This record gives sequence, structure tokens and C-alpha cells, in this order.
Amino acid sequence: MAKIIDGFVYRNINKAAQLLRRGEVIAFPTETVYGLGADVYNKKAVAKIFEIKERPFFDPVIVHIANLKQLEEVARIEDERIYLLAKNFWPGPLTLVLPKQKKIPYLVTAGLDTVGIRMPSNVIALSLIQSLGRPIAAPSANLFTHLSPTTADHVFKQLGSKIKIILDGGKTICGVESTILLIKKNARPVCLRAGGLPIEEIEKIVGKVEVSKKQSSKVLAPGNLKFHYAPRKPLIIVKNEEEIAEHFKDFKKKKGFLAFQKIKNKKIFSDWRILSPSGDLKEAASNFFDFLHQLDEGPAEIIFAEKVKEVGLGRAIMERLNKAAHQ
Repeated sequence: MAKIIDGFVYRNINKAAQLLRRGEVIAFPTETVYGLGADVYNKKAVAKIFEIKERPFFDPVIVHIANLKQLEEVARIEDERIYLLAKNFWPGPLTLVLPKQKKIPYLVTAGLDTVGIRMPSNVIALSLIQSLGRPIAAPSANLFTHLSPTTADHVFKQLGSKIKIILDGGKTICGVESTILLIKKNARPVCLRAGGLPIEEIEKIVGKVEVSKKQSSKVLAPGNLKFHYAPRKPLIIVKNEEEIAEHFKDFKKKKGFLAFQKIKNKKIFSDWRILSPSGDLKEAASNFFDFLHQLDEGPAEIIFAEKVKEVGLGRAIMERLNKAAHQ
């Protein structure tokens, strides 16, 4: 059974690093969501990640680093835009998919010759990587396809019986996973997953970014399956509250509502949450998974989620809603 410990106490970070050295898997916070980490060079430990998450081996795992020296250990740098992106957005919620170095196990990359890498901005995550002295392979600390965890309690409820330690850093700041960008030499960057860094911000630095819409025969990045990020209860996306009142007024199941900015008639819902009363997409993203967890655990039998405008972080929110509703 996992023990939740305060990640800001550095002796606990050192204890977690010792467990990683012994081939254990531990949970820790990042600024996006909580990660389930293992020593990237320990294949047996990385295999435990897949076993604990019940995750298929065709889904690659992101590698977390603490400095540019580790970047060069993990990936081959064939394009100067990589350093430009790192300078502007690292540490932060950007994952770069790059050609891998030979020393990175194919288990981490799902057999691909590319690897996803990012440098988290969370002080606990960075301290853990530095204490270990090597990169950490870490997908989100949840069961495969389930809601991503933004608190230590979310991790404990899904994986508590399977891991020894959860470093508690409180609620994550960003609230959605990282943006994933494929960088190929002499080619336009491709966004494989919208996330915590808006594409518009990336385009200010490296120019036009393509948004991947094709379903590859191989999963190039985490979160690219049609069904993902899902609550246990059915989820239906609606244009607005009026659509629920008009088309689902005779619906017998108890309704939950994840609204973007306001709710006019709360009486028709057994449970509800508002992502951002001020309409701030950053606030909405930080609350997104936490509020879905709360609705999933509440009295509602079905969850309705209101669409948000697909700009900035709204693109990341809608990508996750669309995958959660694909059942």
C-alpha cells in the first residue's frame, strides 16, 4: 500500500530516489499531472510501470530530464530549433519527440526510434531527477485510459495498493498533460497532442505548427488513442446548458454538469462544477481533471460537459473531452 508523503521534505525526495535506484516505481507531482516514475535505464522497472497502469506496451512513455546534458544523453540533436524551444519553454509543459539515443530502451519508446522528452517545472520533480542523477521515465500516475491525476489523493485511489510512495506536492498547477511536439530536421513541427502549452505560443518561436489529425499505425505519443482520459460514468459533450434542457429533459438518470463559466438552472442537476467563472482557460485547465474526478465520485449517473472554444488551452481541454466521450 502506498504511503503519501510530503514531497517538499528533501529527505523524502532522497528516499524516493533510493527506491528508484532499487528498481521500484514511485509517484510524484509535476506541474501538469502526477507521474508514475521509474529509472529510464532500468528495463525491469519500466516494465513495472506498464504492469501497474495496465498499459499496453505499444504506448510510449515520456522521459523527464532536469538539464540539457540529460537531453543530449537521451536524444540525438539534429535540429537547432530544439535548443530554441528548450530555451523558451523548459522547464515547462512541452514534450519534444526526437530521435532517441541507443541507450534508451525500446520498451520506453514502444519500439520506436524516437523518444518523447520534457523538463518539468515542478520543484519536486526536478529535485527527484537531480537526486537520482539520471532521467525518469514517467507516464501519468493513473490506470490506463482513466482520468489523469492532479492530486496525490487521485493517485492513491487508483494505484495506492500497487506502489510504495506518492510524493505529495498538492494540486498540480497546469492540470492537463504536456503539449507534444514532433521535431524532424528540415520539416515543419507537428503537434501530436494539445496540452498545457498553447500551440499559439510555440508558433511565435518556430513558426507554423501542423496539428496531427491522422491515425498512425503506431502510437507516436501518449494519449493518442481514440478512447482516453475517461471517467467511469458515461460522458456526453453538449454545446451549452440549453441543449441538456431541450434534448435530455426526460432523461431518468441523475445528471452531472461540467460547465465552463456559469450554470443558469442548477436544479436540474444532481451535481455540477464550473471550470472558471471568469472564463479563464488557464483556470479551467487547472480544474479540469480534478472536477471530473469529483463528478465521477459524486451522485450523478451521467456527466454532461460543456464545449469550450478551441483556442489556447481550450484546444487541450476539448481534445481530452472528445477522447473521454468516445465510448
